Amino acid sequence: MSKANKTAISPRRDENYSEWYQQVIRGAELAEPSPVRGCMVIKPWGYTLWENIQRVLDGMFKETGHENAYFPLFIPMSFLEKEAQHVEGFAKECAVVTHHRLEMGPDGKLHPAGPLEEPLVVRPTSETIIGAMFAKWVQSYRDLPLLINQWANVVRWEMRPRMFLRTAEFLWQEGHTVHATEAEAWEETAQMLGVYAKFAEEYLAMPVLQGEKTESERFPGAVSTYCIEALMQDRKALQAGTSHFLGRNFSQASEIKFLNDQGQLEYAWTTSWGVSTRLIGGLLMTHSDDNGLVLPPRLAPRQVVILPVLTKGANEEAVFASCRELAGQLAEARVDGQPVRVQVDAREMRGGEKMWSWVRKGVPLRVEIGPREIEEGVVSLGRRDRETKDRQTMTRGELVATVADLLEDVQKSLYERALAFRKEYTRVIDDLGEFTAFFTPENPEQPEIHGGFALAHWNGDRAVEAKLNDELGVTIRCIPFEDDPEPGRCLFTGEPSRQRVVFAKSY
Repeated sequence: MSKANKTAISPRRDENYSEWYQQVIRGAELAEPSPVRGCMVIKPWGYTLWENIQRVLDGMFKETGHENAYFPLFIPMSFLEKEAQHVEGFAKECAVVTHHRLEMGPDGKLHPAGPLEEPLVVRPTSETIIGAMFAKWVQSYRDLPLLINQWANVVRWEMRPRMFLRTAEFLWQEGHTVHATEAEAWEETAQMLGVYAKFAEEYLAMPVLQGEKTESERFPGAVSTYCIEALMQDRKALQAGTSHFLGRNFSQASEIKFLNDQGQLEYAWTTSWGVSTRLIGGLLMTHSDDNGLVLPPRLAPRQVVILPVLTKGANEEAVFASCRELAGQLAEARVDGQPVRVQVDAREMRGGEKMWSWVRKGVPLRVEIGPREIEEGVVSLGRRDRETKDRQTMTRGELVATVADLLEDVQKSLYERALAFRKEYTRVIDDLGEFTAFFTPENPEQPEIHGGFALAHWNGDRAVEAKLNDELGVTIRCIPFEDDPEPGRCLFTGEPSRQRVVFAKSY
């Protein structure tokens, strides 16, 4: 722990937010850079977190009728060329395989040999390759709806990588569905956005806004793109998930046709939707503090860690036995239908060093047991959503009886804290000068931290979008869903506006 700052992470958020983010990842042992530029190695703590995200989302997908499948990593270049907007949108990010063999050259080095007849693109997204298979699988209206999900890795060549936010290779899921009617496809698109919003708020404890992307922010080749947007602690937006109504664009490109109930051949309607390991970056920047990662209990790899306190002259075996006994009792409790994930830390380390390692990893509850606690039948409890020095003493029986409630209380408090933060930095703006000031750094020494969500009127002029992006680095994050939208005048052109939209700087 830094003695100068009295925090476990250095620098602090208010000193260098970008470096703070990297140091939280390092301190929590989530991941580290790989020898391949732009890629990361996800370490066990980070990968277990991703597995927990997968487990919950996979269950939600299956509850809505989807099945898992797997499709090739390599996509023939000609497949991408079938959908013009799609290839244009991803062309600059594609990694391409052109050879299938290496040979030793006269210089003693390996050189590519055996050119491929057709270059293969390393999967940036799978609409085209999946569409080719769907064209075989779908023949009749009786084959529909076709509801498929894939857990996979994808490659999008990033020039400015940042772990868990933008890496050349990342993990994700991508759903792809086929429907007989336009209405069914729209319903699917909205349903899956709702699944993402529910997961973000109930599991990541990350409040999100739901809405539609503007045309310039739309997924390449989609008719409409819906999204969930979250506000990070540096007041930038994070697009945390997207759901796309593809209309018939991809079914026409891939020849996905079916005989309808009238015996007529027609093109199907398709959707796609996805979230990625970016969710871990969002979780980190929503909840973490200057002592490290803060994890919502429902997804934490370990929800409770028990720390044996070995004072001089203590009966170590008695302390460890007491800790193991308590761990077994706590594991019988359930949170979100799962046994409490508890670990006894029996490592040979100094007590303070051991405790701070778990603080940096974000474990929701820390329980300390030493000879005094055993004698008195109590435990010392620390919550990660509170100050490190803020501890409470309770009986062992009380902890066993209330551990599930305690974990749910931490989950709730993290969500409420994040929601309060979003409310604090969301502003309704009707003055152009106020808008510009809102997105101008207040502190030149920390220019990253400023702004938030600005709710302002916009008339749909794409030139306004481009200008704001060029001059302020601001984009329209979404056109929020409104049951009763408030009409007004565009802040930038004075033209009539149907409703306010959400402006922010973003990742």
